[in-house]
Amino acid sequence: MASRLRGALLPDLSPWRSSRDFRLLWVQGLITFFSSFMAMVALPLQIKDLTGSPLAVGVMGAVELVPLVVFGLYGGALADAVDRRGMLVVTEVGMAVMAVILLLNALRPTPALWPLYVVAAGVSALAGLQRPALDSLMARIVPHDQQTAAAALNALRWQLGAIAGPALAGLVVAYAGHATAYATTAAGFLVSVLLCSRLSPAPPAHDAEKPSLRGIAEGARYAWSRPVLLGTYAVDLAAMFFAFPNTIFPFLADELDAEWSLGLMYAAGSVGSLLLSLTSGWTSRVRRHSLFVVFGAAGWGLAIAAAGWFSDIWLVLLCLAFAGAGDMLSGLGRATIWNQTIPESLRGRLAGIEVLSYSVGPQLGQVRAGAVAGWTGTRAAFWSGGLLCVASVGLLTAVLPKLATYDAATDEDALRRRAQKEGAAETAEAP
Repeated sequence: MASRLRGALLPDLSPWRSSRDFRLLWVQGLITFFSSFMAMVALPLQIKDLTGSPLAVGVMGAVELVPLVVFGLYGGALADAVDRRGMLVVTEVGMAVMAVILLLNALRPTPALWPLYVVAAGVSALAGLQRPALDSLMARIVPHDQQTAAAALNALRWQLGAIAGPALAGLVVAYAGHATAYATTAAGFLVSVLLCSRLSPAPPAHDAEKPSLRGIAEGARYAWSRPVLLGTYAVDLAAMFFAFPNTIFPFLADELDAEWSLGLMYAAGSVGSLLLSLTSGWTSRVRRHSLFVVFGAAGWGLAIAAAGWFSDIWLVLLCLAFAGAGDMLSGLGRATIWNQTIPESLRGRLAGIEVLSYSVGPQLGQVRAGAVAGWTGTRAAFWSGGLLCVASVGLLTAVLPKLATYDAATDEDALRRRAQKEGAAETAEAP
């Protein structure tokens, strides 16, 4: 009985055992996330120190939005047409260069504000190019039935970086300065480049089309014709737009007279996500992954709303941890549906759309949170956004009823994708 319970709760390690490339990407991602979160905390803190304005911090999201949209869509088309390993290496080198620019600016006697926005836009463009190639690799290197387990392990990797990165970044910035945080970020990306270079080549199909607007439009038409896919994008976009308050954490910490808690605020959501990941073995046995999407996003919104009501810092941190668990559950559902239903020929382009669904929301959410905080107050920005998130998830579920009824065992796209993958495996094993 005890062994069955442990098996149902502990993470499923099948992808780690079955794929060398998955192991490399897992370690590379852990280092990259750690490095990225160091900069993600240091950058808004530096803008806050230079301006003292919530809106100036929130504007960073607007600056990042256009490059993310343009390069995310183009990166998706590019991922279907070039070697995906090469894209990872090039973009990781670019990230390291961006971190060095931040470092050089921080070392000036009087750091300038404009390079912070320029680098934010550059990093957003590089992320838009990289994520479709990275995400589309998972469907290729991990067996079909292990996609949920792979998503859980990838989330665990992200959470470890998200917990250690912000917590350490807060201490580093406080005691060693922004420059040290940016130097750590640059070093992490250089290590990541070395790991990416060891991946197996991931060339495109021999008949792959060159990147084009027509190809991007073909991917968009496919997504629009699939209510389940459309629902996953829309739910995540709405949840992040209405209830992504990370950029106003520094102002909430000041308002609660708990400046020491800033790093913990950034890390709390990842702690909740980590706890769910560490007990995620049961998720590999679930077939109706869309319920993860709906209930996880609604739980995220409720927890963010509650964080805006409480004045006790420990209750706020607990709410943020619950929010992270909800976001983790929703993310598991989205990743599984995407990787189990989208055909390989469209995987990169649909991954570009996925980048927009889970990245544009937070960018716009930063602007919303900063604007509402400046208008009605920091805590009102939390609870109003959380309630709007819950309402929007309910509305989208009613408008797209197929989202709630998705079943991996009966969905036509999931069955077709399974057959394609099994056929490709048999071909690869044939003498």
